[in-house]
Amino acid sequence: MKFSYYGHSCFSMEFGGAQLLFDPFISPNPLASAISLKQIKADYILISHAHEDHTADALSLLKQTGALLISNYEIVTWFQKQGIKKVHGMNIGGSFEFPFGRVKMVGAIHSSSFADGSYGGNPAGFVVDDGRKAFYYAGDSALTLDMRLIADQHELDVAILPIGDNFTMGPDDAALAATYCGAGHVVGVHYDTFPHIVIDQKSAREAFEVMDIELLLPAIGESITFD
Repeated sequence: MKFSYYGHSCFSMEFGGAQLLFDPFISPNPLASAISLKQIKADYILISHAHEDHTADALSLLKQTGALLISNYEIVTWFQKQGIKKVHGMNIGGSFEFPFGRVKMVGAIHSSSFADGSYGGNPAGFVVDDGRKAFYYAGDSALTLDMRLIADQHELDVAILPIGDNFTMGPDDAALAATYCGAGHVVGVHYDTFPHIVIDQKSAREAFEVMDIELLLPAIGESITFD
């Protein structure tokens, strides 16, 4: 299981022999200027919600890679109207067995709309589990007690959690979320991209250390392998 970070909340995970890409937002992000869209590979593209900082490069990468789009019904319908045919719509609480493993769409406390004002359905997170390895991506969720249900149903190797505050959880809430979902490791995302979500990385790590959890903050372009 190999995590590669492309900035903001965009990352890929090599999992079950497939390349999963989440929330493509690269080209508008000046912090990710060294990342070329032409180098991005994906077999599946998963979108947590419709906000532009999670979808800006989705259309071009879906066309470039031929990946299957996995998201909520409203988001896949919007992309179908843009000519994307390979889609798999889901909704909160549902799960589906893909060749790489089972994907469960879980709730996220946030909002969701496209840049053109179209309704983006309910925001979500994803739990991906193949019976041997499992990870949780919270999307842009606020802290919620529902995260405890994830620990009841899955043994997570890693959780990818937003930590930038203002629009999502900050480090203190994200550290508590990590204890709720039972993550063995935590990767922080959704921070430093915009002025309102710039964080003190030392303080963020300390918030997790209090919970006896290590917060990983990879550089853009960096990869981490979880054995």
